[in-house]
Amino acid sequence: MYRYFGELLTRGAGGVLASGYPAAAADSVLPASASLLRHRGYSQAVDPADDPNFFTMVEGFFDKGAAIVEDKLVEDLKTRETAEQKRSRVRGILRIIKPCNHVLSVSFPIKRDSGEWEVIEGYRAQHSQHRTPCKGGESPAPVSTAEKSFTEQRELTWANFHFASSLNRCALAGPGIDVPAPDMSTGEREMSWIADTFATVMGHNDINAHACVTGKPISQGGIHGRISATGRGVFHGIENFINEASYMSQLGMYPGFQDKTFVIQGFGNVGLHSMRYLHRFGARCVGVGELDGSIWNPKGINPKELEDYKLANGTIVGFPDSTPYEGSILEADCDILIPAASEKQLTKSNAHKIKAKIIAEGANGPTTPEADQIFLERNILVIPDMYLNAGGVTVSYFEWLKNLNHVSYGRLTFKYERDSNYHLLMSVQESLERKFGKHGGSVPVVPTSEFQARIAGASEKDIVHSGLAYTMERSARQIMRTANKYDLGLDLRTAAYVNAIEKVFKVYSEAGLIIT
Repeated sequence: MYRYFGELLTRGAGGVLASGYPAAAADSVLPASASLLRHRGYSQAVDPADDPNFFTMVEGFFDKGAAIVEDKLVEDLKTRETAEQKRSRVRGILRIIKPCNHVLSVSFPIKRDSGEWEVIEGYRAQHSQHRTPCKGGESPAPVSTAEKSFTEQRELTWANFHFASSLNRCALAGPGIDVPAPDMSTGEREMSWIADTFATVMGHNDINAHACVTGKPISQGGIHGRISATGRGVFHGIENFINEASYMSQLGMYPGFQDKTFVIQGFGNVGLHSMRYLHRFGARCVGVGELDGSIWNPKGINPKELEDYKLANGTIVGFPDSTPYEGSILEADCDILIPAASEKQLTKSNAHKIKAKIIAEGANGPTTPEADQIFLERNILVIPDMYLNAGGVTVSYFEWLKNLNHVSYGRLTFKYERDSNYHLLMSVQESLERKFGKHGGSVPVVPTSEFQARIAGASEKDIVHSGLAYTMERSARQIMRTANKYDLGLDLRTAAYVNAIEKVFKVYSEAGLIIT
């Protein structure tokens, strides 16, 4: 159970990081290197005066949720303890949940193409082991943004190999221990490197070796739908709230995506796929922001055309049928704002200037606590990151299960479902013919186009998409119920933290504190 731990750690000019949040990290311990800031672009907070440590932000949100749910946790304890003892027990478990349990620090050398040797520092943080394996993203960054791509790949390959080997030697990685996944600056390539390293170094006698990491290519045990999972999860998260009339009425909006406009900050994996699905269901993208510039078109921007343009040109700047957007794209006029770049982009300095009615946090920690409070006061709905961008880790879980089962989803039932559907149509036809006869020939039974598309059974992608949609819908309903129960209004973030605290608390409480 973790997310971001910190930024790139370096000795000299390079570094590599695997990360999970929440985890304790002082700013002095985790300096962000200049090379990483240039590479990510958004990592530096918009407002230096409102630039809290990310873990400090998470701790503050946790404390707010814990204060709300503490009385209920005490009330629900079914023990013979006194009221005072129960409260002490609850507060003790909450103190156990809050900090980071494990942080591994490793150092290893790599030889630069210049011939120089450099020592790289890497970190892996495990916030909680109440459920294993631990899960979280790995975020290595290019050792130097000035290097050519071939040099960058060679150096990154060795950095990943050394880091994965270090985790293996410390017994802090493996299908039942800790399962990394892609994060910022990583993807299928890096996950494939890690899986190969684990299988070679530690997993040569482990049939489940490739379950040591998720987000792999299909050929290496990956799962269909993983690449788009985070962006698709963002879409489903917005969908669950934008179709809820009670929330839309509070914002003065009509339910549904039709005629809604949206702006995206960050046209990476999350931003691209979020844009695709919102566009497909009727919303209109009017602006996209990147590090090197922003574009604007009130008539709408086509996601496929923008993707092709960026692949061809390496930038969104100059995209046809758009104009450069002067100023911050975050402050553009729209219904839905999707910050999908990096943390601390919405701060107290720009929160009053945001025009969107809905802020959908595709990135990790894009809103500081002070900005979050301003949005509540302004009656702006913030769909929090801990829920909204969980699509990636959800489908990673499906991939992990696939690797442990050693069979693709749907393979065992595909033909049976197809035959059953055809038998169903034949049964309907025979029933009609017995009832009305076959005067003039057989009674045709023609399936609808929707049924025809599903008649052959569910593919792996179908199952993954269905499982993700159900997971996001169920979680949204839980958040809504909690918000209503505690009269939180539009404060979905606190409702989400309350839900998480209740679940983790129950595991710790019922497992027994001696063995935690």
